Amino acid sequence: MNSIRLRLLKWLIGPILVVNLAGAALTYLLAWTPAQLAFDQGLADAAHALAARVRQGPQGPVLDFPAQAEQLLRADRADATYFAVRRSDGALIAGDAAFAAPGAAGVHDGVMGGEPVRVASTTVRAGRETVQVAVAKTLRKRGQIRSAAIRALVLVEGLFTLALVGLIWFSVTSGLLPLSRMRANLNARDGADLEPIADEGVPYELSPVVSAFNDLLGKVEAGARAQHDFLANVAHQLRTPLAGMKLQLEWLGQRHAGDADSVRSVGLMLQSNERMIRQTNQLLALARAEPSRFEKARLEPIDLSQLVAEVVQYFVEEAAKKQIDIGFDLQPALVAGDSFLLRDLVDNLVDNAVRYTPVGGTVTVRCLRGPDGGGVLEVEDSGPGIPAHQRALVFQRFMRLDDSIPGSGLGLAIVRDIAQAHGARIELADGAGGAGVVVAVRFAPV
Repeated sequence: MNSIRLRLLKWLIGPILVVNLAGAALTYLLAWTPAQLAFDQGLADAAHALAARVRQGPQGPVLDFPAQAEQLLRADRADATYFAVRRSDGALIAGDAAFAAPGAAGVHDGVMGGEPVRVASTTVRAGRETVQVAVAKTLRKRGQIRSAAIRALVLVEGLFTLALVGLIWFSVTSGLLPLSRMRANLNARDGADLEPIADEGVPYELSPVVSAFNDLLGKVEAGARAQHDFLANVAHQLRTPLAGMKLQLEWLGQRHAGDADSVRSVGLMLQSNERMIRQTNQLLALARAEPSRFEKARLEPIDLSQLVAEVVQYFVEEAAKKQIDIGFDLQPALVAGDSFLLRDLVDNLVDNAVRYTPVGGTVTVRCLRGPDGGGVLEVEDSGPGIPAHQRALVFQRFMRLDDSIPGSGLGLAIVRDIAQAHGARIELADGAGGAGVVVAVRFAPV
């Protein structure tokens, strides 16, 4: 995955960890080297103290070293201490016979009893003879101190590393917050929101991106506006000639009322003309209902029951032609809306119900107040219904479930757009007894 976050973390955390490890190694060396030198200096001081106790006796060099002093020298709970005082020919004057004569004077490593030791040796003159004095100690205490230092260093460096990684993670996350906010802003928009992205407070690095986005949104909005204007203009231009054609066809039908073939032909042409007028009106309604073009200032309090009562007379006549029992249950329900668009919404819902309900069926239109106080419009029919798996598809433009029934497939798309413009939601459910469908439009409380 190509991620800016991961790329930043990789290039920040990796080098910092390497530098941190190098710093830890340097800290260890700076801490351990003086301790090693202090141990060696103590061992050398012990060798010099022994050398100061060498005397010239009657038989040759001797060590004036009381037993209590020897006990004090060897008194160490952690390390074993060895010493040896030898004449120039290697003969032991005092100390441990197993402690072989060391080489050159100074501090160096050695082995005693199969265990590594640190040896400090020096020489001293006793009379005319050179005496070699050596003191050795095991490395147990040094190992304990070194282990303790390493444990403490690992703990401290581990905490520092975790703190640095957390700080880097927080810094990178904070630095990418403008991108996250921009993504959230874009995800929160619907497809019709083409407003430019606000550039206030946008970091300098993101300004070109925001500018490019806004240019693209401007082009998309211009294309959508051109499409909308074309649709509205075409639909508007078609209304007048279609209305004139209808009048001419009606006149022609009256003129040839005695000719059955002419009457039948004129009737078919009138039906086609009616469908074209209906589709033209739907195109106009679709253009008016476009959510991106809707102005919230046009909303006003409207009694939904009165509006329904004003527009249903036409559908009462259409229902009578199919012997459909159309009923109304209209209770006062106040909504905030645009009267022209809400008429289109009611018109398309009732038209769909009457169109898809078979002869002798029923259609019921209800207005009521919902549990939250908002107005609800319900249209229930006894038609074929809508399968559950297709209910999300019927709101798409030009989507039709039954091609045998005349229609354009725009009715529910118009209903969807008008509902979105009014902040309402649409619900589909089965009708009474599982037959037909109930379409409910729920408006927010006023």
